[in-house]
Amino acid sequence: MAENLKGCSVPCKVSWDQLQIRCRQEKVSCKVLGVSKNNINDYEVEYLCDYKRMKAVEFYLVKWKDYPESENTWEPRKNLKCFKLLRLFQQDMEVELRRRKKRLGGKRLDPGVASYLAQRAKQRQRLERWEAHLNATRNHKGRIFVRNDADLEGPPRDFTYINNYKAGDGIVLTEVAVGCECADCLAEPVSGCCAGASLHRFAYNDRGQVKLRAGLPIYECNSRCRCGADCPNRVVQRGIQYDLCIFKTQNGRGWGVRTMEHIRKNCFVMEYVGEIITTEEAEKRGHIYDRQGATYLFDLDYVEDVYTVDAAHYGNISHFVNHSCNPNLQVYNVFIDNLDERLPRIAFFSTRPIRAGEELTFDYKMQIDPVDAESTRMDSNFSLAGLTGSPKKRIRVECKCGVESCRKYLF
Repeated sequence: MAENLKGCSVPCKVSWDQLQIRCRQEKVSCKVLGVSKNNINDYEVEYLCDYKRMKAVEFYLVKWKDYPESENTWEPRKNLKCFKLLRLFQQDMEVELRRRKKRLGGKRLDPGVASYLAQRAKQRQRLERWEAHLNATRNHKGRIFVRNDADLEGPPRDFTYINNYKAGDGIVLTEVAVGCECADCLAEPVSGCCAGASLHRFAYNDRGQVKLRAGLPIYECNSRCRCGADCPNRVVQRGIQYDLCIFKTQNGRGWGVRTMEHIRKNCFVMEYVGEIITTEEAEKRGHIYDRQGATYLFDLDYVEDVYTVDAAHYGNISHFVNHSCNPNLQVYNVFIDNLDERLPRIAFFSTRPIRAGEELTFDYKMQIDPVDAESTRMDSNFSLAGLTGSPKKRIRVECKCGVESCRKYLF
């Protein structure tokens, strides 16, 4: 019977970290888990939540990983090897003391300051977990960072990160049946490549920058095309290429997005992604969002007002991009695998060079040059549902963008 069990194994219901902790609790060495006599008394610091000084010795109140707060202990500075956590705790403490116009004069921190520091540490953990989740979910090159130095708010609730449109009930995204036959779409386009097939112009130069005037549609090569993934007419479909940061604004505009890298003029930055719903459903949801004081409805009315993108609960990083009356992003309609003109993809391109660290914004009430008929048909396509000209009338919202040309109201 014993011989039959030699190759038998069963899954363990506890994690690797929990097994290590159990070994240390029981003072048992385990080579496989990396627990030895040299480190059997080492425990992982989850975060630091208080500080005191006794006889010139600094002590920190430690929350141990996988242990309840009732097991928190005061530890001298010399026992702690968590240098990053020590640095962050020191920074948070100095900032909060300055904010409260207090000094660390006594032996102990004020209880209010200590409470804030503990909440700040917990918030940082939640944001780090969310950041890790966003980066595990994304399918694009550009990394996502998350920062909140404004308050104690954590990740948004009831929001799911997606990379592509999510079709709502009864909506079907039909893939294109034909593609181009170009060997070199930029240098030797056959019949104007994909754009020419739809009687439009090629959208990009040899550096991937858009050269079309805002209001004209972009037709990229698709999955049926002869060209490869490195084709210069495949820009938006490659996804976000820049490292971006979701951050909490300091002036009451909620979350925003800044770029971590320099972005050249006329470069693709991101798509506006969400759930595709009918305008009738958008009307119903709009009234609910009005009561909540926010809306993420974006009309897709390139040719007719049939569909809307709702990024309230499903979306990508564009969900967090704020409005500006002097924006650095411009909206373009893009067609790739789906050529239904009622369902364009919405892409943001830079209107000027954007410095690393600068916030990304677009005009929720963007106006374009209505020289040709297409541009006039697209006017409301460049605005969130609820702007002038939209059938979904919304409440008047004050603008907080702060630029000199501010119109004072979003809509």
